[in-house]
This record gives sequence, C-alpha cells and structure tokens, in this order.
Amino acid sequence: MAVGARRVAVVGAGMVGLATAWYLQERDVEVTVLDREGVAAGASWGNAGWLTPAIATPLPEPAVLRYGLRAVLSPNSPVYVPPTADPRLARFVAGFARHSTGSRWDKAMRALIPVNEQSLAAFDHLATHGVSAEVYPAEPFTAAYERAGDVQVLLEEFAQIERSGGHVDHELVGGDEARRREPALSDAVQAAIFIRGQRYIRPVDFVEALGASVRERGAQLLTGTEVLGLEDLGSAGVRVDASGEGAGVYDAVVVASGAWLGDLVEPFGVRHVVQAGRGYSFSVPTEQMPAGPLYFPATRVALTPLGDRLRVAGMMEFRRPDAPLDPRRITAIVEATRPLLRGADLDDRQDEWVGSRPVTADGLPLVGATSSERVFVAGGHGMWGITLGPVTGQLLAEQITTGQVPAALTPFDPLRKLSWAPTRLRRDSAAAR
Repeated sequence: MAVGARRVAVVGAGMVGLATAWYLQERDVEVTVLDREGVAAGASWGNAGWLTPAIATPLPEPAVLRYGLRAVLSPNSPVYVPPTADPRLARFVAGFARHSTGSRWDKAMRALIPVNEQSLAAFDHLATHGVSAEVYPAEPFTAAYERAGDVQVLLEEFAQIERSGGHVDHELVGGDEARRREPALSDAVQAAIFIRGQRYIRPVDFVEALGASVRERGAQLLTGTEVLGLEDLGSAGVRVDASGEGAGVYDAVVVASGAWLGDLVEPFGVRHVVQAGRGYSFSVPTEQMPAGPLYFPATRVALTPLGDRLRVAGMMEFRRPDAPLDPRRITAIVEATRPLLRGADLDDRQDEWVGSRPVTADGLPLVGATSSERVFVAGGHGMWGITLGPVTGQLLAEQITTGQVPAALTPFDPLRKLSWAPTRLRRDSAAAR
C-alpha cells in the first residue's frame, strides 16, 4: 500500500474525487486534483441531489429483468439499452443481467449497508470542518403512486433491506392524506410512502463548495487537464501522463473519473466494466413547490426543489458517455411526470441535461487498491455517488495513508473476481456483430 504517500494526484473533480482529496488533506497529504473539464462538470452537475442512504440499493435487481427485452429496447423505458454491437456494452449487460437476481441483490445490499450507515456522518464532518454548503432535511421525502397496488414493490424492497440488516423508517398513506401533506401531488395519486431521516443538497453548490474548501486547504485543482495514462515506477511513484498541467510523478494516484475510469485502471488488473448509466434532467417552474424531494417509483422519476425551480430527473440509459442527448428520453420523463404533479409547467424546461453515472454489473462500487499499491480506484457508485461520495473519500483516505483496508470497503475491492466469463462473452459479442 501507499503508506507514507505525501503527494497524491486525484483524477476527477466530482463529488467522489473531491471528497477523497479533502479527506486526504485531513491526513496531511499534499493533493493535486486533475479534471478534463471542471468542478462538478460530470454526473455531479444535473443529478437529483438526494442523500438517501436508507434506499441506496444495488441497481441490478429482479425488477429489471421483469421489464423484459422488448421493454429495455424501448426509448420510453425507465431502463434503456439501445441496440448496439459494442462488445464492452454486451459484456456489461450480460453481467448486469446475471446479477439481477434476489440472492445476488441481497448479497450486494449487505455489502452496502455499512457505508450507507456512515454516509450522513461523513457529510456532517465536512460541514463542521469548513465545507460551507447547505444540506437540507428531506422532510418529507415522498414516494407517490398512481396505482395503490404498486406500493407493494417498494414495501417489499424495504423488507429486503431490513432482512439484510438495514432499516427504512417509513409510513404508508392514501391519496387524500398524501395530498394533504404534499399539495404538489395531483388528484391522480392514490397512495404514497413517506420516508423519514433523509436529506438532499443542491449538487452543484455543494460540490463547488467542496472544491473551494480543497483549494483553501492548499490543493492544486487543475481543470482542462486530461489524464492519458498512468505508469507505476515502483518505489519512485506513479507517472501521470496528462495534457496540460498536472503531468508528473506522484507518490500515489486515485482514479475517480466516473464513467471514464475504466481505461485508466484496466492496465492495473481492474476487469470490471464501468458502464455509463446515463441519466437525464431538466428544471421547471411550479405553482406549488414540493416541501421536499418527490419520487415516482413506477417510472423512476426523481424531483428535487432547487431554489425557485423544480429539478426533474430520471432514466437509466446504457450508452456511450459522450453520446448526444436523446430528446425522446426527455419526452418520456415529461409524460411520466405530468399526471402526478400539480401546478408544474413541464413545457417551460431549462437546463436539459444528460450525464453519465458510472455503473458496475454487480451494483457495487470499485474502491481501493489495484494491482499496483500506488494506484487506487474510487468510482462505480451508479446512482449513489452523491450519497456515498464523502464516506468513500473518508474510508479510502484511511486505506491510502495507513495501508489497512477498512472493513466497510472490503466488498468493493476493485480486483474482486468477476462472476462471468469474459472470454466467452467476447466470442458471443463478435458473433453478434
């Protein structure tokens, strides 16, 4: 391990990368942060900003398989896989499907619970040590349904979380009571579940405040720098090949570049595909701003009050991270939201956005050392990079500086064994082409 590392480069200026940089600084490490665009320019920019550890669950789940092939090939589906001959995507989808079973979901859920339980405390620590960005209580956090019977899916998930050792403090109510507590819900809502103890942030404001704190504590934060490759020089450190500033030799490197991290860490034994799970969002004005975040689970649409506008986000689209925004996906979110929301002008959209969340086939992040004791990974959190970013940085900083792997990080070993045969999948992908 990189025990005694005094100079560390962090690749990526999103929530995970900046949180890792901040917690390394707390351990007296000199940090340089490198990003090809800027602070919060990736998946941190347009997401819902939820801090919801109670429901931070593995993305591969039996419900995904129930959509069926026809559904996931439809641009209107909450989970969309466009037809493609991309062998890497084919490999990811096969692995994702393999993990979308009840037993594998349970195993992954048990792995997530220890970090879920520490996640809000990591935010509190940042707040009490100078990260000046508001964290809002999500009271209420409301999951609403057009069909009352659909609540059983989420209630069963809560039961599974409980069986795995977690806890979700929640209350089920009918449509009238839901509207009384949250008037932004329309008359179409027949039932709702209120989840307690969660929070939310304005993601850009928070990540920018985190970046400002990292700078104030002495880090270099270099934007417009693309990291092209890494070379382990043994006891001399790690050479960073980069365009622009930041190239050079460091004692250790943390790769936290989201959906792009795979190319940098694959030479160091990381075989898990990190696939872009693209999410869409936009903001709209509304006559009745919700008191807290809203969730429409049947269509997987998330809504968050951000100042004077409401952010509407959703969809999981497995596609190249640099593919253009698909307007059909925005339309699908609008049509899924319109029946359930009162007073929102869904035609007055601003900030239409698509961003790439880094998703792994087994639903667990990749956090820890690679085959090089000087190259580390922090990514693959899927939809939970905002919720789990600070605790990831806290635990990884401990591992880098002490050489000891915190127990909570053990299941996220970037070198963990793949549960499918990539050589066979490559042959199958080639045949499909």
